[in-house]
Amino acid sequence: MDKKINILLAEDEPALGQIVQESLETRDFIVHLATDGEKALQLYHEQNPEVLVLDVMMPKKDGFTLAKEIRKENDTIPIIFLTAKSQTSDVVEGFTIGGNDYLKKPFSMEELIVRIHNLLQRKKLQQKSEIMPLGNYTFDFPKQALTYKNDAPQQLTHREAHLLFHLIKNKNQVLDRSLVLNKLWNNDDFFAARSMDVYISKLRKKLAKDPSLQIINVRGYGYKLTD
Repeated sequence: MDKKINILLAEDEPALGQIVQESLETRDFIVHLATDGEKALQLYHEQNPEVLVLDVMMPKKDGFTLAKEIRKENDTIPIIFLTAKSQTSDVVEGFTIGGNDYLKKPFSMEELIVRIHNLLQRKKLQQKSEIMPLGNYTFDFPKQALTYKNDAPQQLTHREAHLLFHLIKNKNQVLDRSLVLNKLWNNDDFFAARSMDVYISKLRKKLAKDPSLQIINVRGYGYKLTD
């Protein structure tokens, strides 16, 4: 039997939320329902869902704000926004802050389910392509694991993994310091920059078994990973 899909549903209309929850549960989904943004964030941390289905207009914390906060710690979880709004500006904002799909109310359960499965399949394909060779190492970005030859994997922190991911994607090119600071630290001030220097030092130590790999400081610009 296929594994049930674990979903966080945030919907402030109790009747609609219950209908969607019950409909999904009859189709072998596990659904955690929140009626406001703060409760949804709590459930996100407690239940480790695979997909987020977020109403845009919610009390305490709206769906866009909630998605922004979650995206700071999770770049890959699929997010579907539910909304009664249909203005182009709202759609653009939803995608800009990290949403993967947008469903306008009223919607059919069949359409929601198809979109959930499509996003999970897309994520699965992306994960397969994100196991990266790096000298004598292998970097499994989805699992945040770095492995040297046949050694046991080293587990990386969220920021270490994302920083290494960007270095590999830009290998042998200068990685712009400000762009990464704004993406991972949400600002590029002095304290964030010093924090990034610490993470670079940690990555150098974890890559030390392969002397051909170097993370070079390009003064005034950023860092470059060479092999």
